[in-house]
Amino acid sequence: MQESGNLKLFKRGPAAELRLFVLLVLSVALLITDARWSVLEPVRQGVSVAIYPFQRVMFAPRDLYEHISSWNNAASRVRSEKEALQRQRTELAQLSTHAAQLRAENEQLRRLLNVSDTVTQHVIAVEVLYETPNSFNQHLVFNKGSISGIQAGMPVIDEGGVVGQIVRVTPYTSEAAMLTDEKVSIPVQVLRNGLRLIAFGGNVSGKIEEHYQSSSVDVEAGDTLITSGIGGLFPAGLPVAKVESVEHDNASGFTKALATPLSHPERYRHFLVLRLDDSQHQLGDMAETESLDQSHVQ
Repeated sequence: MQESGNLKLFKRGPAAELRLFVLLVLSVALLITDARWSVLEPVRQGVSVAIYPFQRVMFAPRDLYEHISSWNNAASRVRSEKEALQRQRTELAQLSTHAAQLRAENEQLRRLLNVSDTVTQHVIAVEVLYETPNSFNQHLVFNKGSISGIQAGMPVIDEGGVVGQIVRVTPYTSEAAMLTDEKVSIPVQVLRNGLRLIAFGGNVSGKIEEHYQSSSVDVEAGDTLITSGIGGLFPAGLPVAKVESVEHDNASGFTKALATPLSHPERYRHFLVLRLDDSQHQLGDMAETESLDQSHVQ
């Protein structure tokens, strides 16, 4: 028959202080051994291999975050570089266009200087501010006015020839009507034979007309029209237009010539205004009024 022993409710072991002391002594011994000899190196490598998978699992979230962050940074950097390149291309295109514009304006200004050397009157260089938004009147507004010496009636020219005439002046701006404006008339002559005519702004857009001439008038397609100098307003010899067609009306007995201006106000921004003294200005106004009256009588 088995003897009954005393039941132990709590298992008692070494005291906690003793276990701590043993662990400390063991740790110091391991540190000294590892520092002086390499006998623990195989153990370290084995432990490292054993815990490597767990390290990778623990570092996986960090690696994923760094990968995503690096991808986002790279995408953002590529996008920024692309935008910077696009801005550079745009700026270079603008600089190229601006340089081409400046080169064209410089060439036109040089041609205007050559024109000013051939004109006896004093000239005023002007620049176009804007075109009037009126589709019935072909006017340009310049950046200089009466303070610069510009007066109504003064002719406007470019390297091609006569552009128009000043019709309105303020202290700082002036407004010019183009040759093709129906309210403008200019005394001209045919370069081939010296025939004097009066050219008017035509009803055809971009053209001028010489009408109410006799059917025997000697005007042919291809003739060049220049200013006659009559009236003193426009100096003689300035190119005006080239005759495009001549129409004979047998019923009325009159001949009408259609001409294309030699100037190109739609292409340029800079023009020359010919200055006139007071006597020339008054004489030109009188001559222009008489020519208009005669045309209405005819």
